[in-house]
Amino acid sequence: MGNIVLIGMPGCGKSTVGVVLAKAMAMDFIDADLVIQRQTGKRLSVLLDELGNSGFRALENSVNAGLQAENSVIATGGSVVYGREAMEHLRQLGTVVYLHLSYEQIEERLGDLHARGVTIKPGWTLQDLYNERCPLYAQWAHLTVPCDGLRLREVVLYLQTLLKAQGDAE
Repeated sequence: MGNIVLIGMPGCGKSTVGVVLAKAMAMDFIDADLVIQRQTGKRLSVLLDELGNSGFRALENSVNAGLQAENSVIATGGSVVYGREAMEHLRQLGTVVYLHLSYEQIEERLGDLHARGVTIKPGWTLQDLYNERCPLYAQWAHLTVPCDGLRLREVVLYLQTLLKAQGDAE
């Protein structure tokens, strides 16, 4: 099996699901946000302050477009879907999985957007961001996992079943 790339809104569980899924499938785990922080030596919120939304997204696009991985689960940042080069590369690198959560669930899980390093246009609400991004996640995903009401282990099992079915169909 190739790589598995997790996309979705901040707070949907990409990193948490990614770690557990990687362990369950004997794969490596890569957190793209941590790769950005390691390469720059700065936290995402600091980069966002220094570069602004468009500069941060350009950096995120560049880093993700250059990721190299084998047999890995990759958790991306929530704004990766704005980068065409990154998403085309990630789709070639593996199966892109959209972890979908309802707006209500995202709102409940998220705290301070700035502290999390979330790129959002000035004056926008979380609802505005959700409405803009969800169609992009759906557009780039090979598979979508509806995560509302599921526990972590249930999301992982559901995803393993989907991936097995996809592998069996190929």
